[in-house]
Amino acid sequence: MSDESEYGAGQIQVLEGLQAVRKRPAMYIGTTDARGLHHLVYEVVDNSIDEALAGYCETIEVTIHEDHSVSVSDDGRGIPVDHHEEYDRPAVDVIMTVLHAGGKFDNKSYQVSGGLHGVGVSVVNALSKWLEVEIKRDGALWKQRFDHGEPEGELERVRELTREFAFSTLESRLRELAFLNSGVEITLTDERDDKRQQFRYEGGIREFVAFLNETKTVLHEDVIYFEDSERIGTGPDVEGGEVQVEVAMQATDELQGSLHAFANNINTREGGTHMTGFKTALTRVVNDYATDNDLLRDLDDTLKGEDIREGLTAVLSVKHPDPQFEGQTKTKLGNSEVRGIVESAMHEHLGTFFEENPDTAETIVSKAVEAAKARKAAQKAEELTRRKSALDSTALPGKL
Repeated sequence: MSDESEYGAGQIQVLEGLQAVRKRPAMYIGTTDARGLHHLVYEVVDNSIDEALAGYCETIEVTIHEDHSVSVSDDGRGIPVDHHEEYDRPAVDVIMTVLHAGGKFDNKSYQVSGGLHGVGVSVVNALSKWLEVEIKRDGALWKQRFDHGEPEGELERVRELTREFAFSTLESRLRELAFLNSGVEITLTDERDDKRQQFRYEGGIREFVAFLNETKTVLHEDVIYFEDSERIGTGPDVEGGEVQVEVAMQATDELQGSLHAFANNINTREGGTHMTGFKTALTRVVNDYATDNDLLRDLDDTLKGEDIREGLTAVLSVKHPDPQFEGQTKTKLGNSEVRGIVESAMHEHLGTFFEENPDTAETIVSKAVEAAKARKAAQKAEELTRRKSALDSTALPGKL
């Protein structure tokens, strides 16, 4: 065997500190395109939202500056600036430069939070050309500047960011956060063209659904809404907590549904256990109501989940004291107990809503029945086409 490519202890590299982030940024922000760029802002805003959830923040401001940098400010408690005994340096320095350093690994500082991995703001620092922290705490104004992820003075050039922050992209996410946290006011300012947008929604996700349906034809005026909570972790060795569930939905005449699931304000695009619980319970509750009220007589079958979700706009938001996300970008929730909690809440509250609002319930069932009929007709047409193709392929050729 040739010794040209040696593989031994000398070839093993250890990436210290934030080197791993700069070496493989996509592992931490999901992608290195425009979506990843804006995700850096979301990581910082998530910290401000966590302060709001903890009851210490009411105002968040995001500003895109003329030099294309972005600042995020809030009226929360501020990052700790006192001395960190283990690392022998200020706590803010540790938080900004050490992966998995943060105050969200227990439930003492934050009962509910989206930034649980302890890497968010340090990853933003690692992937920024420069970053400046300004903190008002302990009666003083504190500042610390970082250059390529390192405290000023230790220069390490990684790469230049050439993309520009898009006002519309940040606007969409910040509006989303305002919907998810009723009563929290978020302001986005763009100094490049003197643009300013302010978000505050007292109606929460009910207004979110109404906003999503602004350009659609709704089948019932009322937005179905309910909230519930359930205690978890009652064992002697398990930290207790409360899982909160919020659901809002409204049917439209669209052919496609629009389902949005969030866990601790994080948009879980890939779904997870909360979405599974929602879909399962929705299918069962609608079928139970339709069967009990003899609304499926023209179908001779039960409704499938896809039939019921056709044209349905829904927002599902859960808040969990210890969420388990898949991947650093948190696009899928994995807590197994959440499925049952969401299912239980859906069964109780949606079932009650249907009993108290039969007109809305029958409208939703009617839409689903029409979707089921269309699905069956499409399947039948496809089967006929396949049979015809099969017969054509086996037909004998004519005489020569």
